[in-house]
Amino acid sequence: MDGRTLADARRWTSLGTRLFLNAATGLDESAFAAPSPLPGWTRKHVAAHVAANAEGLGNLLHWAATGEPTPMYASLEERKAGIERGAVLGRTELVGWLRNSAMELDAAMSALTPEQWAHEVVTAQGRTIPATEVPWMRAREVCVHAVDLDAGVGFGDLPAAFLSALCEDAAGKRRTRPGPWVVLTATDSGDRWELPGDGAPAHVSARLADVAAYLTGRAAALPDAPTLPDWL
Repeated sequence: MDGRTLADARRWTSLGTRLFLNAATGLDESAFAAPSPLPGWTRKHVAAHVAANAEGLGNLLHWAATGEPTPMYASLEERKAGIERGAVLGRTELVGWLRNSAMELDAAMSALTPEQWAHEVVTAQGRTIPATEVPWMRAREVCVHAVDLDAGVGFGDLPAAFLSALCEDAAGKRRTRPGPWVVLTATDSGDRWELPGDGAPAHVSARLADVAAYLTGRAAALPDAPTLPDWL
């Protein structure tokens, strides 16, 4: 788990959920329907994605608890359709879905035994993982998408330990894919990540929060750095 523990991931999940819900509940209907920084998505799309993600990860925890194979989503098409349906909900209904799905996921996490946490499940991307990875997947979703709501939360509001884990995760995934050669140094933490790739190495130094934003594809974070392909 790249140094992060199950307790870390659950703590970051709780923090990210609180940040996301606080930001979402502060939006009125028109602000919720406004475009988010993610291309083609309104803030409602972001919220619907986060709510659906809680339900999908809950399916994986059901799999871990019972041994019954339960995919995150019936299909990628159904996943996309669910987000589109959620994106046209009214504010009250959408916030309710966010809150209820998060509570149900937390309850499912709390119910798992140590033996069940060790059971393997398969993600929507086809990766076989122990169930202990699920809280990290959720922490990543709620924390990063709380920023994507563009409603007062930034990467600088997230804990440094979470940001370091996020950078390690994103850099690890990027090392398996084509892209530019980039060497990143976080000026405030001393962390360093290298992405081997094409061309001469580009050396980039920035705050940890900006490095995390860059590695997760939030391109505006470091406008002078090489453009990176998708990481998820």
